[in-house]
Amino acid sequence: MVVVGILVVLASSLMYYVEHTLQPDAFPHVPAAMWWAIIARTTVGYGDVHPISTAGKIVGAFAALMGIGLVALPAAILSSGFLRELQHRYRRSTHTCPHCGATFEEQH
Repeated sequence: MVVVGILVVLASSLMYYVEHTLQPDAFPHVPAAMWWAIIARTTVGYGDVHPISTAGKIVGAFAALMGIGLVALPAAILSSGFLRELQHRYRRSTHTCPHCGATFEEQH
């Protein structure tokens, strides 16, 4: 959450710096730009506030990509953990019958 907070403050500050002179009503101050940063970070994109300059669009693209990364990384870690647990539960092991020597697989 600390990283998310830092990235929101960074993105909103950059967007305010880049877009304030072009859109003083849309980006009147940094806290107002935080609305845009959160919406861009979550890739919701309501469209009520958006950058119009090239630099603003670059900042917006960076914010959106960082938002995707912040969601994808924990999702990948969780899914990896679930997969590892499933593999552990359903691993196959080969056994040999002590009487006839036949091999068979057993699920745990």
